[in-house]
Amino acid sequence: MLLSTILASIGAFVLVGGVLLLLDPGAPKHEAIKTGGLAGGAIVALYALWLNDRRRKVEEARQELEAQRIDHDRSRVADERFARAVELLGHETAQVRVGAMHALAGLAKSRVEYTQTVLDILCAYLRQPYKRSPDDEDAGEIELEVRLTSQRLVEDLLPRLEDKNPVHYDLNLTKAHLEYMDLSYRQVGDLIMRVAHLNESNAFHHMVVHGDVYLTDAEVTGRLYMHHNDFRRKAWFSRVKSRGLAVFTETKFGGETKFSNSEWADVKADGCAFAVAADLPEAWRN
Repeated sequence: MLLSTILASIGAFVLVGGVLLLLDPGAPKHEAIKTGGLAGGAIVALYALWLNDRRRKVEEARQELEAQRIDHDRSRVADERFARAVELLGHETAQVRVGAMHALAGLAKSRVEYTQTVLDILCAYLRQPYKRSPDDEDAGEIELEVRLTSQRLVEDLLPRLEDKNPVHYDLNLTKAHLEYMDLSYRQVGDLIMRVAHLNESNAFHHMVVHGDVYLTDAEVTGRLYMHHNDFRRKAWFSRVKSRGLAVFTETKFGGETKFSNSEWADVKADGCAFAVAADLPEAWRN
């Protein structure tokens, strides 16, 4: 291209200068030479512009490739961290399991594509069989602390109530043993707690649930706070057995709602709004 540009520039110089001299033989020769030089210089200038544009595109492509390489390296490191943390969740030492949970939560915060997966893993840990052993109270307390850590990390990863257009993360807590869980002022997609065991006190108030709520066949032995919620779709509480106080005050039920065959020892449900007629248990009617 450089040789072609030089030849084209010389040709333009000769052609323009020669044409001017032929058309006006009496004109000063230096004017013809000057004009021919400008024509040849214009071709060189165009070549320089093309060359700079090409260099710019090459540099942009190089930077893009470098960014892709860096992102690939980050993804590889993240995958390795993820795999290692998941492996450590099965460690026999409680401190190691807690560390693995924090590593997963940190990964979810730095790379949002992992958030739903990490939430699924933390919920899966809470779904593991759990029962305090009277023969070894210390072991039970240690495991409880690990489970409480898992609950807190789930809470921390969910978008807040004031967040605009958040991602709707689903929680599958089927058969989970929950104690002092607090999802208040959070937003979720689906909230599934079938056959769950809710002990002591659990707070699910001031929430927006964009998906479905299933608290079916659940056993509630403590206090359950579900007031000032906005349930956008289905809300099924069939066959729930609640032995403590359950508070649903000012909750909005926007979809199909079921409380069939449920038992409630003590309920506060003032100001609830139902978009679809619900079959309420006797305790609610009173």
